[in-house]
Amino acid sequence: MPRNVEIKAKVNDLPLLMTRLEALKGKETPVILRQQDTFFKSFNGRLKLRELLNAEGHCEKAELIFYDRPDVEGPKISDFVRTEVADAAGLKAALTSALSVVGQVKKVRTLVIFGQTRIHIDEVEGLGSYMELEVCLRDEQSLEDGEQIAHEIMTLLAIPTEALVSGAYMDALLAT
Repeated sequence: MPRNVEIKAKVNDLPLLMTRLEALKGKETPVILRQQDTFFKSFNGRLKLRELLNAEGHCEKAELIFYDRPDVEGPKISDFVRTEVADAAGLKAALTSALSVVGQVKKVRTLVIFGQTRIHIDEVEGLGSYMELEVCLRDEQSLEDGEQIAHEIMTLLAIPTEALVSGAYMDALLAT
């Protein structure tokens, strides 16, 4: 099962963070993704259907993602399984009937790859701006290796530890 070390932080000054990211990314071109995540009740971890939307809001691609990670601030290990889905509407209907929907998260994500890390700048509907790091661990790397990489990038982007948040966007939306 693939593993990431992840952190999530609230962004209070998006233009400043984007300036820092611009300096960090070098020649890497950011990718803008419109995502709609539908979360389903799950006995373990979290289960979501991610739909990648075009400018008109229609699903162009979808994937089913199961992930399990602790709800703690700071770097944390995330075990996940991701599979592409050919019929998003059909799968959503089946999972809704079988498991029921917890809720939806809609966001615009700016994605930059920096080494083995995916840097996400997310503008989440109903929540505001966030930054996520996903350090994609290689088989021989430990949790500590991933935490070190995450801390180095946090330093480069000047992310204060008090901005770190726990849990998923879905949890924050449900709490509002």
